[in-house]
Amino acid sequence: MRFPSETIRDVLNRRLSRRRVLASGGGLAALSLAGDAAWAQAPLSPLGFEPIVGSADDRVDVPSGYRADVVVRWGDPLFSDTPALQPERVSDGVLFEAGAADAQARQFGYNCDGIGLFPLDDDRMLMCVNHEFPNPSLLFPGWSEARETRSWGEVIRRNPESAAYMQASVGISVVELVHDGAWRYVIDSPYNRRITANTPIEMAGPARGHPLLGGAEGEAPVTALGTLCNCAAGATPWGTYLTAEENVDIFFGNFGAANLTPELERAYARLPPRPRDSRFRWEYADPRFDVASNPGESLKFGWIVEIDPHAPDRPVRKRTALGRLKHEGATTVLARDGRAVVYTGDDQEFEYLYKFVTAARFDPERPERNRDLLDSGTLYVARFLDDGGGEWLPLVFNQHAALTPETGFESQADVVLRCREAADLVGATPLDRPEDVAVSPVTGAVYLACTQGVNRGRTDGVPGGRELDRGADAANPRAANRWGHILELDESGADAAAETFRWEVFMLCGDPAAGSLRTTPVTADQAPADTDVTYFGGSADSEALSAFANPDNLEVDRNGNLWIVTDGVQPRETNNGCFVCPTEGEHRGDVRQFMSGPVGAEICGCEITADGRTLFLTVQHPGEGGSAVDPTSRWPDGGNAAPRPSLVAIEPTDPDRKLGE
Repeated sequence: MRFPSETIRDVLNRRLSRRRVLASGGGLAALSLAGDAAWAQAPLSPLGFEPIVGSADDRVDVPSGYRADVVVRWGDPLFSDTPALQPERVSDGVLFEAGAADAQARQFGYNCDGIGLFPLDDDRMLMCVNHEFPNPSLLFPGWSEARETRSWGEVIRRNPESAAYMQASVGISVVELVHDGAWRYVIDSPYNRRITANTPIEMAGPARGHPLLGGAEGEAPVTALGTLCNCAAGATPWGTYLTAEENVDIFFGNFGAANLTPELERAYARLPPRPRDSRFRWEYADPRFDVASNPGESLKFGWIVEIDPHAPDRPVRKRTALGRLKHEGATTVLARDGRAVVYTGDDQEFEYLYKFVTAARFDPERPERNRDLLDSGTLYVARFLDDGGGEWLPLVFNQHAALTPETGFESQADVVLRCREAADLVGATPLDRPEDVAVSPVTGAVYLACTQGVNRGRTDGVPGGRELDRGADAANPRAANRWGHILELDESGADAAAETFRWEVFMLCGDPAAGSLRTTPVTADQAPADTDVTYFGGSADSEALSAFANPDNLEVDRNGNLWIVTDGVQPRETNNGCFVCPTEGEHRGDVRQFMSGPVGAEICGCEITADGRTLFLTVQHPGEGGSAVDPTSRWPDGGNAAPRPSLVAIEPTDPDRKLGE
């Protein structure tokens, strides 16, 4: 066990005590905002479906008794005056044509990722959907063929519309959905809109006026242009959407040729752009993405962005108080005293888990008081101790000896701009790609997906320009962790604003039938564990468990079941999918596969409606590994159509049935 001084009886008593506290109301303030606090008293239920077997076919599979509907696809028009994408013409180069970018800016975007649900009434809701990055190999004929000569920049030069198209394909779609027997999207809804790489967005919080963000005559601008690499997301109790900017470095090139000041060099030290060409070569058509021409531009990205889906005219804002890093998500709960707490992972190997606690309390009676709630508060980073304890370390200017003018920090703006460096200096625990966070509405437990750590255990190289022990440890117990794991945290006093926590490994992912399935977690003195050692929350039935790896986005339903979607190679060489297991009781850790995606796709989103009836998933980059001319997938349209990232709704065919019951 993670707590070597405790017996199994001690651990069970601790869990039961925690649930009694929550049931009595003492921990209700820390519950997830996804639904009603009454869920905290709901008993755990069996999963209620027959698990599917993983598939390598080009389709979406769900259990018997459920159906999966494609709700909206890349290129579907949000407005009746906008043409629809012609997916069968993508291989002919239709996206090079004049007008393609303008149309995409009013169509559903590409590569869906995180989502947020905002009910309007019983049958209508607003859906916010992230569009993480373009995949030019699947969008433009000739891009994959240029791989041999690495002449992608020439493709952009010859076809400047392609850069504009990709800039219009990313960002966010806000779209109204209606349920009339099945979910469908509403064309011409007044709520429909696109936010792209070229949408003006206000900078807010401590970094708003930082001189490194550029501007005329050294004055910092109050706006940034666009949002990029929007990965996972979250909703706030005041009804806004938080979208996470993740791998923003890949969008900027020519960093090696930039003439940087010492201040800029330090700001970029832990999150630099590409030294030569960017991944998508936008700098060949748009100098904004050339770091040598615009050395501070990349610093305007890597933040949490807040959007009000109900108010299209209200400004979109980047909330810099939550730090600049590769944000995977923004999961918001309320602390016991009503302050908002936002959890976010930094999705890169050997990076950290963070949370932000607002200074002011959420005010449900006066919504206007919540509009800038995320601009003031305390940013923390996690330290995991080998004995199962943990500390939240404040990243506050002048509060820690490492974050002072003597060490090169002049303000809180410096701290949030150089967030990774600040976390290094205070002694945070590097993790195996910390990604999405989910909070249980039953127990208040916090779940963190650590997708993988393939370089864990290596001794060569210095990741991120820093000295670092890359050996396995208690929180990262496997060297060469190719399958990933999930951590479970209990905040002290069941209070999300606590500065200490207890933790244990909930999952060591992989194939429980192929390696050694443990019934207790790997302890600090047993690390490193072999890469094929698995642990599924204590479950012992290796044959009944579904193999899975590379956990990414997470959701906990109203019965305390953890829903997991995956992004990466699976142990049995099947497609990515969605998996679910109880987190408490006799079936704790009994993972069962619920959905399998099409070829080449990552499965994302993973949000359940408040009534427990619908699971929304997004299918990102189906056909990855192929080309526009020769895709490996034709999902969802089939025939000669290009593969299309899409939003999918999964519902029971029995109208009285609910997910996870």
